[in-house]
This record gives sequence, structure tokens and C-alpha cells, in this order.
Amino acid sequence: MANRYGQLFRTPGVTALALAGWVARLPSTMVGVGIITMLSLTRDSYSLAGSVAATLMLATALLTPQVSRLADRYGQSRVLPPATGIGALSLLALVLCSRLDAPHWTLYLCAAPAGCLPSIPAMTRARWAKLLEGQTLLPTAFALDSVLSEIAFVMGPPLSIGLCMAWFPEAGPLTAALLILFSVFALLRQKATEPPAHPATPGSGRSALFLRPVPVLALLMGTLGAIAGIIDVAAVAFAKAQGSPSAAGWVLALYALGSGIGGLAFGALKPALPLGRLLLCCCAATAASSVFIALAPNVFWLAAVMLLSGLSFAPTLIVAMEMVEKAVPRARLTESLTWLVTGILLGVAGGASLCGLTIDAYGARAGLNLTLAAGACALLIAAALPRAPSPKSAVEDAC
Repeated sequence: MANRYGQLFRTPGVTALALAGWVARLPSTMVGVGIITMLSLTRDSYSLAGSVAATLMLATALLTPQVSRLADRYGQSRVLPPATGIGALSLLALVLCSRLDAPHWTLYLCAAPAGCLPSIPAMTRARWAKLLEGQTLLPTAFALDSVLSEIAFVMGPPLSIGLCMAWFPEAGPLTAALLILFSVFALLRQKATEPPAHPATPGSGRSALFLRPVPVLALLMGTLGAIAGIIDVAAVAFAKAQGSPSAAGWVLALYALGSGIGGLAFGALKPALPLGRLLLCCCAATAASSVFIALAPNVFWLAAVMLLSGLSFAPTLIVAMEMVEKAVPRARLTESLTWLVTGILLGVAGGASLCGLTIDAYGARAGLNLTLAAGACALLIAAALPRAPSPKSAVEDAC
């Protein structure tokens, strides 16, 4: 284990990129659960909280691929500042509307343009591909990147929920908005790792969503996102029903911790199986763990199960990212990776919204049961995937 990660960190620029990427993604882990906590406290409605969070996720799913396409074409340093400014200011407006008890429609109106916030995971992974181009350490770098993401998820949700509970309901999203402005500019200071701009070429106007195997993998990521969105809402409701509302942050943190452990081990001890077979194994583990999530008798059981369930999340994402990196042209890499992140966001949006409606109608236990369907869908999609990614010469074919 030490050998592969040791080689990675001996590469010039790796430490600075890893630190900047982690700082840049921390606030994004605070936004969704912060909005849910804020609105559940101020408006006492999980369906409203879930639907506003879903609006942000849906807007992000629509806008971030376009931001990433522009970053591929013009460079991150030209595209990220205006996109970050629009997104952060919209999030601040959402906090203000909540504070002033504005009508519900204003919450949705502010949540939508906040979707301009750039996809930090896609931006950093494109930088890893630039820094380690032609080297065998790229899968290990993707694993490290996923682990850093999970560390951010370990810290972000409990921090956001804790701020909302300890200070005032809007404290979590407000802090996240301010951190976003600072952290993205910290990432942009890493000039040496910024991928070059790729001018428009014939056929480049077509969305990367049509490049194999991007759409099927994005759909698979949607099922994983649905599980995460369900847990985001159900954990808050379930912990509150158990009389321990602050425990929800730790349930989410343990899920992220399990994912980080799984990603770290995967990057160091990567099995010698084909990527398609690895993906199927990861999704089988996800489907199996969703059964235990649905059966959780109390918040302590749920926390323990989420730790185990998270072990398969990061490896699934790492394998999917590697399949895309091997299949698509370098000039379309950021957008292609963003579509996978978009699949997760759409899944989170749908899962959070559906779970909020289900909890309001049938209670927190019913919300947890929704993970069963999402886990089964993930396994079916992975089983239907080809066992090898398309070669780069064929990626321009439509699916």
C-alpha cells in the first residue's frame, strides 16, 4: 500500500493539488444537508426541504455539464470564477429568503441559479489526468481523490448540521456559501495542473453524453446518488424520530468514512479483474447493504450499517471514472466526468424529493425502505454493462 501512494506523492505537484482539491470540495458537502436542516427547522416540512434541495440538485445537473464543457474549451481559469460567483450569490440569496420567512416560491427561485457552481470532482480529476498523463498511477490518484472526497463528506454534513443546530438555522448553508468563494479560488491557484483549453473542432459541439460508455455509467451513478439522497433526508427524520436529531450528521459521516476506507484500500490493492467485473462486484455489495439499511431498528444500527455500506461506494465511483478516462478523448474528459457526477446529483435530487414525500406520508421507516429499490437498480444496470470500455477510436459513436 505504502509503495503506490508513496510513488504518487513523490510526483511533483501532487500534494498541492490534493490539498487544494480537498479544500474546494468541502463546502459542497455542506450545502444539500444544510438546506434540508435549515428548512426542516424553519418551515417544519421535510417535503419542502427535500424539494428545495432537489431543485438545487436538478439545476446543478443541468448547468454543471455546460460549465465543464466551457472549461474544456476555454480553460478552468476563465470559466470557474464567473460560474462560482453566480452560484455562491444565489445560495446567499436562498439563505436570506429563509431568514426573512419569504414565500416558498422564492426558495426555489434562488436554488435554481445556485446550480452554476462548478463540479469540483470533475475539475480535480481532469487535473489529475493532466498531471499524471501516461503514468500508471492515475487509478491510485483517482482513489486518493475519492478518499479526499469522503473525508470532506465525513466533516461537511456534521459541520453543517452542527452549525444549524448550535448557532441559527441558516448557519450551515451560509458558511458553505462563503467557503465556496474562497476554496474555488484556492484551486485555481494550482496553475501547473490546469488542463489546456481545447478549441472547438468539427463534432465537438455534440454533448459528451453521447460518448460511450458515458450515458450508461451516468445512469448507474444515478442509482448510487438516489441512495445517498434517500439517506440524506431519511437520516435526519429517523434520528429526530429516535430523539437524537444531531446523530443524523454522524450517520452521514460514517457512510462517508466507510467509502473513504474502501477507496483507500482499492487504490492500494486494486484487484486484477476487468473493470466491468469489478463494477458488478461493487454494485452487488451496494445492493446487499441496502437490505440492512432498510431493516435498521435504531439510529445506532443505522450508523453501523452505513459504515459498512459505504465501503463499496468509492470503489464503484473509481471504476466508473477509470472506464470513462480510458474511453473518451482528452478534449472531452472534464465534461464526460461531469456527466457521471451529474448522474449522482440527479439521483440525489430524485431520492431526496421522493424520500421527503414518503416520510411526510408514511414516516421515517418508509423512507429508509426506498434504498432497496435503488440498490436493486444499481445491480441490474451493472449487470447490463459491457465488460470492457469502448476504445478511444470508437468513442464518437452514439449510444
